[in-house]
Amino acid sequence: MALPDFAVVILAAGKGTRLKSSLAKVLHRAGGRTLIEHVVRACLPLKPRGIVAVVGHQAAEVSAILKPLGVRMIVQEPQRGTGHAMLVARRALGSSVKYSIVLPGDAPLVRSETLAELARLHQQSTASATILSAELAQPSSYGRIVRREDGTVQAIVEDAALSADQRSISEINSSIYAFTINKLWPCLARLRPDNARRELYLTDAIALLRAQGDIVHALVATDADEVLGCNTRADLAAVDLAFRRRKRAELMAAGVGMLMPESILIDPDVAIGPDTLLEPGVQLLGKSRIGAGCTIRTGSILSDVTVEDRVLVKPYSVVSSSYLSAETQVGPFAHLRDAARLLKGARVGNFVEVKKSVLGERVKAMHLTYLGDARIGRETNVGAGTITCNYDGANKNPTSIGRRVFIGSDTALVAPVKVGDGAYIAAGSTVTENIPSDALAIARGRQVNKPGWAAARRRELAAPAKRTPARKPKRKASPRPRPHSRVRSARVSRGKAAAAARRARKRSRRR
Repeated sequence: MALPDFAVVILAAGKGTRLKSSLAKVLHRAGGRTLIEHVVRACLPLKPRGIVAVVGHQAAEVSAILKPLGVRMIVQEPQRGTGHAMLVARRALGSSVKYSIVLPGDAPLVRSETLAELARLHQQSTASATILSAELAQPSSYGRIVRREDGTVQAIVEDAALSADQRSISEINSSIYAFTINKLWPCLARLRPDNARRELYLTDAIALLRAQGDIVHALVATDADEVLGCNTRADLAAVDLAFRRRKRAELMAAGVGMLMPESILIDPDVAIGPDTLLEPGVQLLGKSRIGAGCTIRTGSILSDVTVEDRVLVKPYSVVSSSYLSAETQVGPFAHLRDAARLLKGARVGNFVEVKKSVLGERVKAMHLTYLGDARIGRETNVGAGTITCNYDGANKNPTSIGRRVFIGSDTALVAPVKVGDGAYIAAGSTVTENIPSDALAIARGRQVNKPGWAAARRRELAAPAKRTPARKPKRKASPRPRPHSRVRSARVSRGKAAAAARRARKRSRRR
């Protein structure tokens, strides 16, 4: 599929005001890539003489994406329409190019095969221009292709200018063209900005070609999705949906199983082996490589991972930039990131996080664990709640755990620390020193048992609360009477008694 007589021009200078975004239109993403990158990747298999991108808004950001792909950038400043963009590109094309394919930077669904067929048809005909068109059920807002009786193109009529008879036309202009260069340049030189926006339009050049008697052909795209542009957010969503649908169909044809495929999101660079099953809600992102016979269960997200054969990823696990060897198991609700590596048969369970760590063959870490900056030997068992304390506030420190180690639940390994082969660590230990091979490490407070304490405490809590009587205030102690005052006190007492007797007699007489 080599086209040495063709140069490709990608028109990518526009801002895309209808997207209502600070980002240039071609920098928006759909199907896992920027729009402009999709377009360039569709052109690369053609092996043209060169690919030129006419850039404008956020030219530096667009150039950063295109330079690694071997695209030459030409800046259009100011932006005065698609015809003006081609005039700007003329300097880069040179005089030896016979033909050019011109396409917008926001047509990401176009296929290499379609562009090759467009070039072949144009090169084999006597046409000065060949348009890629498409049949749409809802063609409104697109320019229509009006054909002559012999099938050649008579005109491109914009939607607003359609006559009543032309409104029934469903063939639309995709803005993707093949041109014979020596026919195009004279027409571009005659363009005038006779429109509301005072711009030069490439469609006007095609009208000039027709006016001077040149032939213009149109090739109808087999898949109408290929011509979809991205002028609005709704367009972006529709294009993304088309990419995802296309990728899923390709993988299922290669033997990948999917449950509710419409719910599964797969980026374009993802590769998956046969007999792998993807359950609903799975996302496979970046440049992930999934082996054969794997199962990726509901809701799991894998990004830039390598997964060997017969791996099981249980529901709602997140794995990024990691390596899973054959027959490993992850999840549910596990998180592997930043160069985590599981060797054959290793298992990571629910709510376990692994970061920059290597888990040897048949290592098990099944519950509520954090393993960071660690190397763990084969057949080691990591108990629930174990953590490697790898960060000291300034640096990350390593933890080295040998083979066949048993780590009790709720153990904290304060790095840097080494655990020898075959060692045991008692549950609840905080390990701050190296542990020799085959040793038992106990690093926790000594237990104290108090017999009967709990029963006594329960009795105390169950007993009814006792009412405490109010205390009378203490009287100030009177001084001890002197001996001679005792006689006086006795006389006073007798007088009081006699008075009380008289009061009693009076009460009885009244009755």
